[in-house]
Amino acid sequence: MKKIKIDDVPCDAATFRAIRDAMEVLNGSWKLPILLSLKAGPKHFKQIAKEVEGISDKMLSKELKSLESNYLIKRTVYDTFPPTVEYEVMEYTETLQEVMLALRNWGTTHRKKVMGK
Repeated sequence: MKKIKIDDVPCDAATFRAIRDAMEVLNGSWKLPILLSLKAGPKHFKQIAKEVEGISDKMLSKELKSLESNYLIKRTVYDTFPPTVEYEVMEYTETLQEVMLALRNWGTTHRKKVMGK
């Protein structure tokens, strides 16, 4: 992965808008853990809730709707009784790979700097 110095990042309205747009899509504590949970394959609501510790059903529902509206996950409803709903990542989610790796690397470095761990 190519390293970019902060001096290389343009300081203009288009850059600010693009960063703000990305942050709005990925904001909060839950969206990335949900995507990581779904990375292994399609899952039902309760499976996701179990893997993403601490998330309430209400918050999970809200976050899934947001991820779906941003084309990052797909929701499939099967005609069963009761209805079966399955969630899975879409191909477009792969565009977040570099972002997620950069966030992981920065988070690891930041934790060491701030907490010494």
